[in-house]
Amino acid sequence: MNTMIIDPLQGDFPEVIEEYLEHGIMKCIAFNRRGTLLAAGCADGSCVIWDFETRGIAKELRDSDRVAPITSVCWSKNGHNLLAAAADKSLTLWSVSTGEKVARATLQQTTLLARLHPSSTAPSICLACPLSSAPVLVDFNTGKTTDLPVSVSVAGPSTASHSRNKFGDGSLPYTPTPATFSKNGELIYVGNSKGEILIMDYLNVHVYGVVSVPGGALIKSMVFSRNGQYLLTNSNDRTLRIFENLLPSKGGVKALEKISKTLVGVQEVVDKLKMVGSKCLVLSREFQDSVTRSHWKAPCFSGDGEWVVGALASKGEHKIYIWGKAGNLVKILEGPKEALTDLAWHPEQPIIVSASLAGFVYIWAKEFAENWSAFAPDFKELEENEEYEEREDEFDLMPETVKVKESNTIEDEEVDILAVDKDSALSDSDLSQEELCFLPAIPSPDAPEQQEKYLGSSSQLEGCNRSRSPLSEEAEQNVQEENPGSSLFVGNSAAEEVATDGRVKRRRKPSEKGLELQAEKGRQPSTKKKCLAKNRKKSRGQENCAGRNEEPVTDEGN
Repeated sequence: MNTMIIDPLQGDFPEVIEEYLEHGIMKCIAFNRRGTLLAAGCADGSCVIWDFETRGIAKELRDSDRVAPITSVCWSKNGHNLLAAAADKSLTLWSVSTGEKVARATLQQTTLLARLHPSSTAPSICLACPLSSAPVLVDFNTGKTTDLPVSVSVAGPSTASHSRNKFGDGSLPYTPTPATFSKNGELIYVGNSKGEILIMDYLNVHVYGVVSVPGGALIKSMVFSRNGQYLLTNSNDRTLRIFENLLPSKGGVKALEKISKTLVGVQEVVDKLKMVGSKCLVLSREFQDSVTRSHWKAPCFSGDGEWVVGALASKGEHKIYIWGKAGNLVKILEGPKEALTDLAWHPEQPIIVSASLAGFVYIWAKEFAENWSAFAPDFKELEENEEYEEREDEFDLMPETVKVKESNTIEDEEVDILAVDKDSALSDSDLSQEELCFLPAIPSPDAPEQQEKYLGSSSQLEGCNRSRSPLSEEAEQNVQEENPGSSLFVGNSAAEEVATDGRVKRRRKPSEKGLELQAEKGRQPSTKKKCLAKNRKKSRGQENCAGRNEEPVTDEGN
């Protein structure tokens, strides 16, 4: 590699595969805004929504009329809608909570990438990047589609070329062209095959600036960091580049107009646009593998924007590279011998989710070591034995340190356990609706085979309960002595069935005290048995006395 690998303990990033998800053949994945739900598009045309906390399926969106593979999925900002692009040239907007279709649009080309407008005020507007045509703005409410320019002509930015003519160098304009919204959706960034990034207005589709990427290679993908300060591009020259965004997070159009007014002396339109673009994006860092010179796939930022991740676009390899934003390679993750199709970093946790060509979704997490201080805050790990010196007030009933220390907590204050704290990276002022973070769990019914299995086991259990247990033999013997001809069935119920004279009687199961008394009764002979034994003893004594001509001794004489 061209960079030195630093100590991996210095960063908080994934290291090993924690587990994997399996449901059909999943092709593309996307997290919602808080990372609580994971959407996956499948090869059978369905979209599966996983509860990422429990790793269970929360919802399955399926259209019986559409069975084409899903190529891209995207969440709305509030999490209530999900956009799915399919290989049959269709775009479907789903309602996640109800599982119903909200809108559908059909384009002329298959969409490789689709993104919803990041503002909550326009959840029905999306940006689609087809396979062999210019990026398109789609409005689901009106059904209107607007083609975006992919190059700038000499006549001016308002007449930017989006026809099917060839460029001056003979290259076709309709190669796969990536496009993305800015953080608040006010601007659109479009990359073309000439290695240029066009910055245009979202409402009027007016090109304000052009940024030339070093090398002039075709741009395959673009993605902004979560805070909108950095733009990551993936070019055909096997290089990932980070550009720093100099425009403000809000009011980008006004800032572009102000920059354009300052360049009054520039006559050439293209030169003016490039000068404006140089004041919008500045190249910060480049990443490449100088040894293998491999192409990259699905690059993205971490949730906090401190790490850059990219996967090798090679068959039979599941390798993920992680760099620091400063340019240091920190980790290489090697998975199973399966090609990688999509990649996503968790918005809040050091977790990476990758989809393989076989249809599995692998979850990469950090390998944590045992830390006993997490269970006992005053626990201190020692590398070697140390002599302990006790404090002077250590064994006092109330040490002096506790007396001086005052508590800052307000005991009478009510604690709110329902409200969610706002995060600066997740909270925006234009978010007027509540977010959809979780879906209610719906228990799925058992399969018919499982139901038959459960019914068979319950019938066997019932038969076992009707069989006589070893503990019931003594109780049955006692009942037989008191009620001859009766039968006793001992089970797990609170009562016992006793059949006498052809009629079924209900007999309560004896308590523990009753069983003890019955056991003692079984060990001690009854009064009637004692009398019979005494009479037999007296008769034997009289026979002996008669044989010796003696008078028998009676109890009165004794």
